[in-house]
Amino acid sequence: MTAPQPPSMAAPPAPSMVSRMTALFLRVLTFAFLMVSLVIMTTNTGTIEIGIDEFKVRSKDFYSYRYMLAAIAFGLAYTILQIVLTLNHISKRNGAQTSGDGNLVFDFYGDKVVSYILATGAAAAFGATKELKTQLAGLGGDKFFNKGYASASLLLLGFVCTAILSVFSSYALPKKV
Repeated sequence: MTAPQPPSMAAPPAPSMVSRMTALFLRVLTFAFLMVSLVIMTTNTGTIEIGIDEFKVRSKDFYSYRYMLAAIAFGLAYTILQIVLTLNHISKRNGAQTSGDGNLVFDFYGDKVVSYILATGAAAAFGATKELKTQLAGLGGDKFFNKGYASASLLLLGFVCTAILSVFSSYALPKKV
């Protein structure tokens, strides 16, 4: 005689569903980091005082910051696309249907390329901010450069999330291909 079984609870989600939910969370987090970084950098202005003259500086006045803004825009476009694709796959919730699995190669290469673009954008911004802050020390503009550091830091966090997603896509690819 066997012991009575407790009432069964809902079945746990399939491993692929858990990985898709994790990927969705990381993509939304990436989107948030990139969006806040974009807002900080595009609204960043400062004043540099040289002698009796004052010069207004904006992030678009520096090539490194322009590159950073382009990297953020590219990262945002890719992240939005991936969020839509992931939501589409999750909403179907049909294990027998493999339409979402066709995106694994796209995820693999896309995550790699975008993570490198975000990393170089953050590096360019950190380098430019360090150099400019050192060269223009004592002329004002500390608030401008601190916001540059903040924006680059958020971009770096967006890179970390995308790099983690890149590792996930590397593990998922051999299972399906």
